[in-house]
Amino acid sequence: MSGFAQTSGTPYYAAIFTSRRAGAPGDGYAEMAQRMEELAAAQPGYLGIEHARGDDGIGITVSYWRSLEDIRAWKAVAEHRLAQRLGRERWYAAYHVRVARVEYDYGSDA
Repeated sequence: MSGFAQTSGTPYYAAIFTSRRAGAPGDGYAEMAQRMEELAAAQPGYLGIEHARGDDGIGITVSYWRSLEDIRAWKAVAEHRLAQRLGRERWYAAYHVRVARVEYDYGSDA
């Protein structure tokens, strides 16, 4: 990911994934995260993604979508379902998913 997601045309939706890592470097997490980002970008309704992870293992990923139906379709993609299962089994000590409707956005790239 580089920079901010290029969202426009409100309203749209945000799928917010907050997690605490349990795995260790070299456990396949980074490769799967990269693959999920690439796979999401190919899905209908995808608008962009932003993510960050602190040294304490707490991370947040926000993916932006045109509709709730697009988020549901993304959740059901077979390869994404595999990543979800592996996340529960190997990579996350805890996680939360929240979905929100974005009514407006604004900012500055200066």
